Amino acid sequence: MIFFLKQLFPKRKMNLFIYIFTIISLYACGDSGNRTNFSNNDVNKKVIAGDTIKTNIPAGLQKLLKAYPDFLDKADENNLYWKDGTVMVWDDGIENKSHDEMLDNPDLEDMMSQQYVKGANWDEPPAENFEPGRIRYEPFFTKMYGSSSGEVQRNLVNVSWLPSICGCSIQFNNVNGAADKMREVSDEIEATLGAGFHKYVSKTAGTFNWRKIAGTSRLSTHAFGTSIDINTKYSNYWQWDGNMVWKNQIPMEIVEIFEKHGFIWGGKWYHYDTMHFEYRPELTIE
Repeated sequence: MIFFLKQLFPKRKMNLFIYIFTIISLYACGDSGNRTNFSNNDVNKKVIAGDTIKTNIPAGLQKLLKAYPDFLDKADENNLYWKDGTVMVWDDGIENKSHDEMLDNPDLEDMMSQQYVKGANWDEPPAENFEPGRIRYEPFFTKMYGSSSGEVQRNLVNVSWLPSICGCSIQFNNVNGAADKMREVSDEIEATLGAGFHKYVSKTAGTFNWRKIAGTSRLSTHAFGTSIDINTKYSNYWQWDGNMVWKNQIPMEIVEIFEKHGFIWGGKWYHYDTMHFEYRPELTIE
């Protein structure tokens, strides 16, 4: 290229041309490098942003995803995405709700706002209005288990409850493997707990019952077929007792077996209900 140019131009003009050509060439190479660097930086920014979104998913949403993989797809900072395309908001933006407002008008964040502590080493008695699991975002459960008595009943299966102790059959929701977990509870109680524990579980006060919680407009989890009340003779319930002085007769050995299989116990609520166990794996999952 340079030889060809020398044939066309005098020496002085040739030197000037070579100088200009060199500058242009260097600039072009530098620009190419800059463009490459910009592209790489842009990609890096996207990766960093993606990592930030991932790490900013609230812990409560991560527990929901882990507990209900058959229904839930993914989440971001403020949304839960179901596999059928439904989107539920994590935080509705309403601040400073009272406890009663969270019970009556919760969002998913409210539902997951209190940490359930498994096992015997929990703060007994519960502090005022500390009752993890009692705050429920109802649309989450109606979508999953059924929004009417008929829908729920189509998901119910019979579970043999303590065949050698009770010899009875109960109905439980088969969605999310809840009925299987109830069978596991039954099997473990029979296999590990002696005769002294049988009186607490040999009778039940029911599982499925499409009804609202007394004195409220909120559906009971019994309406979803995901709860069981054990023998009322040895149970305490704040409404029956007529006061908020916490009482309990249920042995922790029974409670711990239920908790091991994804159930929470109403005896760990300020508004205590010691006969009550409900399947809530998002609150017991590690």
